[in-house]
Amino acid sequence: MTEAFLHHLWKFRLFNNHGLATTDGDEIEVLKTGQHNRDAGPDFFNAQLRIGTTTWAGNVEIHLRSSDWNRHHHEEDAAYNNVVLHVVYEHDEEVRTRDYLKIPTLELKGRFLPELFQNYVDLVEGQSRIPCERHIMNVGELTVNSWLERMLVERLENKTNAIFNSLKQTKNNWEESFYRQTAKNFGFKTNALPFEMLAKSLPLAVLGKHKNHLNQLEALLFGQSGLLEQDFKDDYPLALKQEYKFLQRKFSLIPMDGSQWKFLRLRPSNFPTIRIAQFAQLVHKSTGLFSTVLNAEKQDALKSLFSVPVSAYWKSHYIFDRPSTEKEKPVGHNATLNIFINTVVPFVFAYGKHRNEESYCDKALDFLEKLSPEDNAVIRMWESIGITSGNAGRTQALLQLKNEFCNQKKCLFCSVGNKIINSHSCTL
Repeated sequence: MTEAFLHHLWKFRLFNNHGLATTDGDEIEVLKTGQHNRDAGPDFFNAQLRIGTTTWAGNVEIHLRSSDWNRHHHEEDAAYNNVVLHVVYEHDEEVRTRDYLKIPTLELKGRFLPELFQNYVDLVEGQSRIPCERHIMNVGELTVNSWLERMLVERLENKTNAIFNSLKQTKNNWEESFYRQTAKNFGFKTNALPFEMLAKSLPLAVLGKHKNHLNQLEALLFGQSGLLEQDFKDDYPLALKQEYKFLQRKFSLIPMDGSQWKFLRLRPSNFPTIRIAQFAQLVHKSTGLFSTVLNAEKQDALKSLFSVPVSAYWKSHYIFDRPSTEKEKPVGHNATLNIFINTVVPFVFAYGKHRNEESYCDKALDFLEKLSPEDNAVIRMWESIGITSGNAGRTQALLQLKNEFCNQKKCLFCSVGNKIINSHSCTL
């Protein structure tokens, strides 16, 4: 038995309510179980109960045994003075508040179907890729879809919180914060951190002064990246290095340590040199990038905005001083999809939340519904058990479900898990 499972029983009233009484024999009628509290303090706030002839409004605390109250030192904590009912699996001693008031106790042992707990144990102790792998296809489609819709919004709200934290750092400058996040996503997982560091060390206002001159943009970005701190043979990097020295003095810039960039085990098209060259082109061709995103009515226009090519030198190089077969190197489909999902959509959604304008939130969700689904190991796992993903909104929801619930086996807090655990109604 676990306290988490007892919380579940209480929250959904999955116990026999007939003849419900305290350990002292006073009749109990549960009017409201209260609001589940997952922070410090009593487990359920604002419950409403009738105990004997008196109606109480207050908090409910849940333990495996009554003695856990004292073991957790609640008898010394004023935060527990307003507990009106102590719900336990097994009653083994009387307990009191700090004011020495005796607390009515409800014992749940023998008041619920054993199958409910066994269903829970089977889920959380199983070795499947996800706890409900063998059962999820027996859960109604409405339940699954409704929960995935909630997962999508939850994922966007988590990203929104990160964006609001970024805005604090930029003094509520949406363009600067969007620029930093876009840079971070140009680095993907491998070079996300150095790309973010690059953007933070090189404010958008500095780049904006030179956005009409691609060679100066590349000098600033490559110079700040620390990738110009070596001797070169080609005219192109030599010219960038000279230009950067002038701009470095002009703006008092301190370059990064170039060793932070990772090239190992990356496809050449994903080398940070190529991504920086593409990012320079994006800054060069855009004006008010975040404003452009906000005002865009169709995705296609935005996709072309982010699908930037590279300058002439990089068409025949992947790294400095080492020529390769000439090839166009635009930002590809998967990279553009990544930028949309992890930058464009969250920022539009966050802006809607910030302005309290649902139209922007709706636009963000509409973008996801029209984007092609992601293809990764997690999504392929879901599809192998019959859960399809038709668009990026669905894949984002499935990632949220896997990461925040399945991996942590939080089946008690998942609608799908609830459906499986509660598959036997309480008929004691």
